[in-house]
Amino acid sequence: MRRYDTQTKIETVTLAKEIGVCKASQELGIPEGTIRTWLDKEKSGELPGSAGGGKGALSLSEENKQLKQRVKELERTNKILREASAFFAARQKK
Repeated sequence: MRRYDTQTKIETVTLAKEIGVCKASQELGIPEGTIRTWLDKEKSGELPGSAGGGKGALSLSEENKQLKQRVKELERTNKILREASAFFAARQKK
């Protein structure tokens, strides 16, 4: 059984609302039944961080965890860009 992170669920629910469950399922490769379950949870407020709110709103620790993860991802991206920039700058000098 595949597990999906909260952000994926929220983005999938948003997409399914825009283009429909069937199309979202085909585009993302996520079973329709799974998406429908997430939609139900979003409506009842059980999907953390979703617009449904209620008791499912992100806790501070969960939000902090996601923000730390995002910072780590951005730092990694910056490092790659710095290295690429240095590489191309060195090639131009030759």
